Amino acid sequence: MIRFEQVSVTYEGASAPSLQGVDLVIPEGELTLLVGPSGVGKSTLLGTVSGLVPHFTGGTLRGRVTVAGRDTRTHTPRELADVVGTVGQDPLAHFVTDVVEDELAYGMESLGLPPAVMRRRVEETLDLLGLNELRDRPIATLSGGQQQRVAIGSVLTPHPKVLVLDEPTSALDPAAAEEVLAVLQRLVHDLGTTVLMAEHRLERVVQYADQVLLLPSPGAAPVIGTPAEIMAVSPVHPPVVSLGRLAGWSPLPLSVRDARRRAAPLRSRLSTASAPANPAPPAIEARCAGQRPEPSAPPASDPSASPAFEARGAGQRPDPSAPPAFEARGSGGGAPVAGAPGLLARLLRRGKPTPDADPAAPAPGTGPAEVHRVTVRRGRVQALHGITLTVAPGETIALMGRNGAGKSTLLSTLVGTVAPTTGEVTVGGRTPHRTAPPEMVRRVGLVPQEPRDLLYADSVAAECAAADSDAAAPAGTCRDLVSALLPDVLDDIHPRDLSEGQRLALALALVLTGRPALLLLDEPTRGLDYAAKVRLVEILRGLAADGHAIVLATHDVELAAELAHRVVILAGGEVVADGPTAEVVVSSPAFAPQVAKVLAPDPWLTVRQVAEALDAAEAP
Repeated sequence: MIRFEQVSVTYEGASAPSLQGVDLVIPEGELTLLVGPSGVGKSTLLGTVSGLVPHFTGGTLRGRVTVAGRDTRTHTPRELADVVGTVGQDPLAHFVTDVVEDELAYGMESLGLPPAVMRRRVEETLDLLGLNELRDRPIATLSGGQQQRVAIGSVLTPHPKVLVLDEPTSALDPAAAEEVLAVLQRLVHDLGTTVLMAEHRLERVVQYADQVLLLPSPGAAPVIGTPAEIMAVSPVHPPVVSLGRLAGWSPLPLSVRDARRRAAPLRSRLSTASAPANPAPPAIEARCAGQRPEPSAPPASDPSASPAFEARGAGQRPDPSAPPAFEARGSGGGAPVAGAPGLLARLLRRGKPTPDADPAAPAPGTGPAEVHRVTVRRGRVQALHGITLTVAPGETIALMGRNGAGKSTLLSTLVGTVAPTTGEVTVGGRTPHRTAPPEMVRRVGLVPQEPRDLLYADSVAAECAAADSDAAAPAGTCRDLVSALLPDVLDDIHPRDLSEGQRLALALALVLTGRPALLLLDEPTRGLDYAAKVRLVEILRGLAADGHAIVLATHDVELAAELAHRVVILAGGEVVADGPTAEVVVSSPAFAPQVAKVLAPDPWLTVRQVAEALDAAEAP
């Protein structure tokens, strides 16, 4: 169905090909998973199949790519539309219409399908992807995950022979991701659709793949084989494979079910080890000891109060009509705490009056953030209802929940871009939506779901230099953070030429340069490979150890298990669970990490914990 013949792609100004040595065939009716580290050319390879490379992106395509017998170099994406359906990393760039139902019908209308066929397929797709309740909603009002499902639905309705998907589950909650993957599997098995899909969250998809195509490094020739063969040599692999390598299992497991069948000897080795216990953040320890924690203070380095830095901290795009000074920077798994109430008690207490504050707790309004009975309405939608939350210094909180649960809205109220309809929000003793941005930028910084909102210079070096200037940080501070997250990003590359994961890492580095007392992250691992995620976790742990509070909205259960002291689960704009990470995620089938599922009911959450326990148990 898809044939690559000695394909290479070189972009204008690049010193080396972004992709080379691709010579293989992807057969009809199979799901092929494309994997590799960030920036190795996965999106470029997908673009050669859809015709976007080189017709839209530019560059030089050598060799030949044929899809159903059509040469993509001589056929434009429009001429391939009846054969190839494509969803890129950015759903917003995909949409043509304003309303969900119209978007699902647009592709079929362009192909001239009869109205009766269009109506039937729209209804089928609304049901398949759980979009029926959203059919009349403006796309701009949907959450990132909901938009991603609409984008996938819009390419399913024309019934293409080939689906090209670039990280289709990156913004989806675990349940929605399983629904999408089940739909894709049904198309492959029942209709013979050929699916070529790039994805970083391999724990979700590798067990569904018929074969895996690995791009090991930039410019390296690809390797293709069965999932078990490729996972044995791949530099990127899911936690269950890491656990299998640690335990010496052969063949390596690809799913939780495979791993559980072999886990008995590992459980026996772990039975003599001490249960994992990561220390609580300093403020929590002080509270448990009956001491008053020190109030959170802004970092020692006082950033410039230029309006440019303000919106970067607030996660806003700068105003292109602003004066030069403004343009320069834009408007810019922990262990349970002693005595903590159980999950059931928290669920039963939902909606009841909050008890009197602990006298050992910090004075109201002096901590990094406090949210008290906050409700937010957006038109007809009540995004948040009665939210109460306190963030302590040095604490890392993971906000989790299905798409549209209110996670991003809660972050927006903390940074001040959304005013609560009722209730109170204080950050560093200030009310965010009523405080001038120069004051808030030293207290809170947001990395939004769309990192492009913070990127507007013409090179990575220019972005980093401006960030250093705005934060009054030593020259090179931002560049060092970028190198720590993604070592291979060059100074002179334009941010628009970076992959989605690389843009996210750059935006994160820009905000971290200011070292805000409260750091907010909205889907911070979207587009990051496992190595980049490890580096991100190390940086965030260091910030938390220095007393910075971190709140991240994420669907990445592995990240929450590795990093968060506490997990807060939202549903329908309300808090339905709030507690230590191990207590909350292990009790939830949807939000439990792979290691917890494999070794349940034992309390292990991550491969790192298992490795440390085995080392300790087997040490002389």
